[in-house]
Amino acid sequence: MEFDLSITDELLATTRAVRKRLDLNKPVPREIINECLELAVQAPTGSNSQGWRWIVIDDPEKKKALAELYAKAGGGYLSAAGEEAKKSGDGQQTRVFSSAQYLLEHLHEVPVHVIPCIQGRPGGDVPAAMSAGLYGSIFPAVWSFQLALRARGLGSTLTTLHLAFEKEAAELLGVPDDMHQVALLPVGYTVGTDFKRATRPPVSTITHWNQWQ
Repeated sequence: MEFDLSITDELLATTRAVRKRLDLNKPVPREIINECLELAVQAPTGSNSQGWRWIVIDDPEKKKALAELYAKAGGGYLSAAGEEAKKSGDGQQTRVFSSAQYLLEHLHEVPVHVIPCIQGRPGGDVPAAMSAGLYGSIFPAVWSFQLALRARGLGSTLTTLHLAFEKEAAELLGVPDDMHQVALLPVGYTVGTDFKRATRPPVSTITHWNQWQ
C-alpha cells in the first residue's frame, strides 16, 4: 500500500492542541468516539500488555465536577504563567496560556471528556525503564486517538492538570485503584479545519547524531 504523503504529512503536521476552537454546542456522537478508539488501540504497547482503558464522559454533571477539579488545580498556575508570558513579550506563549485559560473556564461545556488510563502505577523508586514502559504503552494510543479525531473534523488537547486530584476524579468515576489516569482530553468538533503548522526550531538545531554535541 502506498500512502499519499501530502495527506498523511498534513495530518501529522496540523494536529494541534485545540482549545478555543472547540465547538461547545455541536454534539459528538458516541459512535465517532468509538471509531477513533478502535484506531487508537491499534497502537503498540509494551510487551503487548494492552493495559489501556478509556473513560468517556458526556454526562453534564460529571463534566462539571471534573472541570471544578481542573480549575482548582490549574487556576493559579495558568493565571500566573499567562501574566509572565505577557511581561516577557513572548507572543506565542501568551497565546498558549490565553487559550489554556479559556479552556479552564469552558471545560464543563466541551461535549466530551476522554480520560486514558493504563493498568499499573509508577512508584517513587521505580526504575526509569519501567516508568517509560508504562507511559510508552498508553501515549502512542492517545496520539493515534487525537489523529483519528483530526481526520474526522474533531479536535482535542492533552491536559494533565486534573491529575493533581486524581484520587477525587477516581472516586467520581469509579476508577479502580490499579488503573492510572494519565490525562484528560476535551473533545469536540472544531470551528473550521484550517489548522497550520506551528513554529518550531529547525531539526538541525535539536538533533545529535551518534553523540551529544
